[in-house]
Amino acid sequence: MVEPEVATERAYLSTARTALRGMYAEVVDREVQIIGGEDNDERFTNEANQRAKEMRTHALLDLPDVPLFFGRLDYEHGTIEDLDQIYIGRRHVHDGTGVPLVIDWRAPVSVPFYRATHSDRQHVLMRRRYGFSDHAELTGFEDEPLTGVVDGGVGSGQADAFLRSEIERPRTGPMRDIVATIQPEQDDLVRAPLHPSVCVQGAPGTGKTAVGLHRVAYLLYTERERLGRGGVVIVGPNRSFLSYIRKVLPALGEVDVRQITIDELLTRPAAGADATDAERLKGDARMADVLRRALWSYVGTPTEGVLYSKGSRRYRVHDYEVVDIVSDLRESTRYAPGRNALAQRIAHVVLVRMEERAESPDDRVQNAVARSKPVKDVLDSVWPRVAPEQVLHRLFSDADFLAAAAPDLTDDDRTALLWPKPPRSWKSAKWSFADTVLLDELEDLIERRTGSLGHLVLDEAQDLSAMQLRALGRRCRTGSATVLGDLAQATTPWAAGSWDRVLGHLDKGDGVVAELDRGFRVPEQIIRFAAKLLPEIAPTLGVPTGVRTVADALSIVSAGESTLADEVVAACRAALAGEGSVALIAADDQVGRLRDALAAAGLEVALIGETEDEIDTVRLVCVPATLAKGLEFDAVVVAEPAHIVAAEPRGLHRLYVVLTRAVSRLQIIHAEPLPGALA
Repeated sequence: MVEPEVATERAYLSTARTALRGMYAEVVDREVQIIGGEDNDERFTNEANQRAKEMRTHALLDLPDVPLFFGRLDYEHGTIEDLDQIYIGRRHVHDGTGVPLVIDWRAPVSVPFYRATHSDRQHVLMRRRYGFSDHAELTGFEDEPLTGVVDGGVGSGQADAFLRSEIERPRTGPMRDIVATIQPEQDDLVRAPLHPSVCVQGAPGTGKTAVGLHRVAYLLYTERERLGRGGVVIVGPNRSFLSYIRKVLPALGEVDVRQITIDELLTRPAAGADATDAERLKGDARMADVLRRALWSYVGTPTEGVLYSKGSRRYRVHDYEVVDIVSDLRESTRYAPGRNALAQRIAHVVLVRMEERAESPDDRVQNAVARSKPVKDVLDSVWPRVAPEQVLHRLFSDADFLAAAAPDLTDDDRTALLWPKPPRSWKSAKWSFADTVLLDELEDLIERRTGSLGHLVLDEAQDLSAMQLRALGRRCRTGSATVLGDLAQATTPWAAGSWDRVLGHLDKGDGVVAELDRGFRVPEQIIRFAAKLLPEIAPTLGVPTGVRTVADALSIVSAGESTLADEVVAACRAALAGEGSVALIAADDQVGRLRDALAAAGLEVALIGETEDEIDTVRLVCVPATLAKGLEFDAVVVAEPAHIVAAEPRGLHRLYVVLTRAVSRLQIIHAEPLPGALA
């Protein structure tokens, strides 16, 4: 590499940063045009304009640790008007006169950076990739000529070397974007159209989470107006995971995407807890029919008609007429609109009686009849108002009511659902999280949810129950979804199952299922070792492959029960002697004691789930096994796999997750025998 050319590229980077600061200053200095008056539409327009300015300002911030560009394409002359060379980065940067200095990676002209090959150059002569320090200082570059004869794989070898060096660059703190190293199979998914929905089955280390995040950034670039109406939401498994991925989209210039957990999305507070069998049943798809039967059982059969008086005149709606109206409306609409429709239909019959007597009633008269006491008395007796909590309280308190609503469940199932000591009323009930999902279903059966997200991203979706998926699908009725997960990492007993089922419960049955099976981030030795569990936990899945091997990537240490903590301390101390992040992962009931042992040994350590803010700066973190999903670390120490397996019904699935968190090295320390498949 020629040093003067590195200096030239650094000067270009400096020019681009200066231009970005100019773009930022222009937006900050630009006054938002205020429309006068107190009209609601005008106030809304003013607020929208101010919000748009704030979003644009945030998007143009020059993040000091994020390089403005990561690649360059040299095109054949004339391919692009006035440009034979383009720099590709995370956002568009121009020089103030409209001349582009950096092209957004999502633009069509940038696609060959990810797709061009020697056999399909797409008019590209050379592809250049840049190396940067953690402080975004340009350290060098690698060139990949796409013309001429490939001698010994020089071009692809340089690309692989760059990919490897970028993946293995030591890290601490949150997840980084992969925009500089997106591979062709990942790029296909990132740039897939908004519709139909996309489901990605991704083995550990294949970058499925990164693909989902970059897909959001791409869709906001290509479909911003459509998505702006409904918004984009990312649903993650827990707060620790969301904290880990929180910086990726801002680094890509997208700052207006909500990232939440499903319990935050449902909003109802959960104060109760369920036994495992009850929680599994409450997540079962059959509960949708149970809730529907329970709700509609409140609609009775009329035994009396309606007698409406107006002055000296009386108008009768016979009981058989009310029976016919109720029969027509039952389950043909949602519950609350059905009640309102019953009142209006009865009132309409009264108006017909009035017209038969040569009267001329109008809509105001019909509404008055619908609100009258005789009609209200019929509504309250035949089609009463109900709250979701009222229905669910009765369902889990009254064995006969549950049996009538759940004929497809076994006696044991119904026993598991019934409360041993029911609360006195639905207003005093302490609902579990699984209950809040059922309440959400009932709420929608009573009155349809309005509005729809433009796009919904579900990460670690293999752990969601059928009822959770239905709740999420209701929030995205007219939008599309990106579903991410790995069936081998399904650790919940209520998991919905195959991806076809997942898409069906989301009401996205036309979704496309794609598979990523090349592990870029987890070394081959570690993937091969963890894959020994697949015949037991996911026999239908193929064995993933790793594209990298790392010397001494995997080691297993047998320790005595009394020396386990000492071995863990020694392993973490040795890992800290290298570069990058280090994680100790252990069973939830064991990780606290091991954290204390590390602290007593003088090591600076944080505990995920307890001290999220420290994780950005502390290199060594302790991770409860149940919070490990989706996280990555340079080096991982796993303590006592047998405890992780024994802690929950799908413990082998949990262990598979834990064993695949390392980007460079994994050390397993155990006193008890390893699970049979790993022995």
